[in-house]
Amino acid sequence: MEQANVVIIGGGVVGCAIAAAAAAKWKDVFLLEQMPKLGMGASSRNSGVIHSGLYYTPGSLKARLCVRGNKLTKEFCARHGVPHRVTGKLVVATSPEQEKTLEDLIARGKTNGVEGLRMVDAAAARAREPHIRATAAIAVPSTGIVASEELVKAYARVATERGADIVTPAKVTRIEPQKESVRVRSEAGEIETRCLVNSAGLFADEIAALMGSGTAKHKIYPVRGEYCEIVRARRDLVRGLVYPLPHPEGLSLGVHLTKTLWDGVLVGPTAHYIADKNDYESHRPPVEDFVKMAQPMLPELRAEDLVPAYTGIRAKLAPPGSHAARDFVIERDAQFPNVVHLIGMESPALTSAGAIAEYVTPMMSEILS
Repeated sequence: MEQANVVIIGGGVVGCAIAAAAAAKWKDVFLLEQMPKLGMGASSRNSGVIHSGLYYTPGSLKARLCVRGNKLTKEFCARHGVPHRVTGKLVVATSPEQEKTLEDLIARGKTNGVEGLRMVDAAAARAREPHIRATAAIAVPSTGIVASEELVKAYARVATERGADIVTPAKVTRIEPQKESVRVRSEAGEIETRCLVNSAGLFADEIAALMGSGTAKHKIYPVRGEYCEIVRARRDLVRGLVYPLPHPEGLSLGVHLTKTLWDGVLVGPTAHYIADKNDYESHRPPVEDFVKMAQPMLPELRAEDLVPAYTGIRAKLAPPGSHAARDFVIERDAQFPNVVHLIGMESPALTSAGAIAEYVTPMMSEILS
């Protein structure tokens, strides 16, 4: 049986960032990913936005790790040649009644430590985005975009250069906590580790349940989101990143407009609960639905301007009908102290990955001391 200091379950952007951080401190670090390639889930099926930390409850892990992660992600990308661009974004009000919500958002962002936020009027918003309807907007200069798949690959490359072993496909089928270690059985074989990190994304609750852990009380409710793309001839409708007010129930940040690194324009994502965490195909909304959701911001958008793009699934901790915002769960297992769980790692996890790895490293150090 293989022996390890650290085993990380899950090869998304967060798992790969943790593997890179762990391999800098310890030998015998292994990452197990169930899919044939890394980052095939939410880590590559997203808007590719480097978020600022504007939206999240002050003091929450999402707020703290997003603001820190914004800085770390940009630094990591510059150091390792990951395509990215600091673009800034506009969060727009499309009626005077929405402007109070903008004021509340800017106050929250400033409390979270987001720098450079300012309110702009309709004329300034129009000068920046001529086709966008806005009565006012927040200008967020620290927001950017990143090639998310390349970010995953870069974290994985750094991890392997530091000596980590990345194993795919390696779906975990059994976990047996021991007195001072954890035995992990996967499709690739069996390994015993002094420290186990559960970073399994959509399936993190199921990994916790495999060991009979009390952490299994956290249930993931998958929320699917679809994207469309604006056809090439109409890409000049959007110059940068434009967001509406976030969903009032916290389900998503709303259907937004994202100018990508390849000069396309994404419209999305939608957000609806699904039963199957692997359901990327059913219930695709027609392009007319995207038009209806985006037209308050982009009145010129028509159905013929859009083509379907791709689908992602988010790991929500809030059940259908819940109005409560849920924070990341990052904690050592109360029953099995050799285990660290990361559950509900939805947006802004892509932005926060480097900061999450920084946050988890002292937990791993306590286990391995």
